Parts: sequence; C-alpha cells; structure tokens
Amino acid sequence: MEQTTPPFSLVGLDHVVFIVDDMAKALAFYQKVLGAKIGYSYPTLGMEQLWCGSALIVLQDITNPGAAYAAPDVKGGRNVDHLCIATTTFDHEEMRDHLKAHNVKIIREAFHGGARGMGHSVYIKDPFGNTLEIKGPAEYEDGKDW
Repeated sequence: MEQTTPPFSLVGLDHVVFIVDDMAKALAFYQKVLGAKIGYSYPTLGMEQLWCGSALIVLQDITNPGAAYAAPDVKGGRNVDHLCIATTTFDHEEMRDHLKAHNVKIIREAFHGGARGMGHSVYIKDPFGNTLEIKGPAEYEDGKDW
C-alpha cells in the first residue's frame, strides 16, 4: 500500500463528548467548577455543548429518549480515559481551595509534558466519573510561562 499524506492539516481539538445521566448536575459542574460557557443546545438529542476555550465539551444525557443511540453497551462502560483542559497559569493553593469549595476531590497533581510543554496538572473527576486533567501552560527554568 502506497503511503500518502492526508489532504488536511490538524489544527487542534474540536470537542469531546461525555455521556451523563443528569444534565442539570453536569451543567452545574462544568459551568461553576470549570467556568465553561453554554454553547450549542440540542434538547431533542439530550445534548448541551459548552465552550472550553476554542473547543467544546459536549454533554449527552442518556436519560433523554433522543440520546438512546449514545448509551454504552455496558452499564458504566467508558470510552474516554480523560480530557486534558489547557488553562492559564494558576496558583496551586487557590486551585485546591476552589475545588474544595465545590467538593471536588483532587485525584493527583503532576508536572509533566503536554501539547504546550512541561507544566503542572491537577486531575479531578466530574460527577459522572470522567477524569479531567486541568493543565497550566508550559513552565520554564526562567520562571516564565508561555
């Protein structure tokens, strides 16, 4: 088989879809804890889209009859390991305090590579068990971030 190059260029992430079973609870978490803004809405599909920077987090409520096609074959089955959300620089203590105020437990904190370079991350779970990595910008020895 002949190797070819794609007829397109990658520009970044567009969206991720999370399956939920309580839209009000999901919207409260993504808006209040993460600051996501309401985007497109498809009520007949049980779907709400929230802006996460220039990408979307899509929530699909499988209790809505219009979302029956999205229900996983296995109860509790998952098809996403985690979503990494790029953020601006954050103060670690303020981040911990904010999450604690919303009763969100930190799974772990790490310093490792990502699309923007080496930086600090905080891992949490949303109310439906989806793992979210909240990742600050790359950090460099001179103390600047980019």
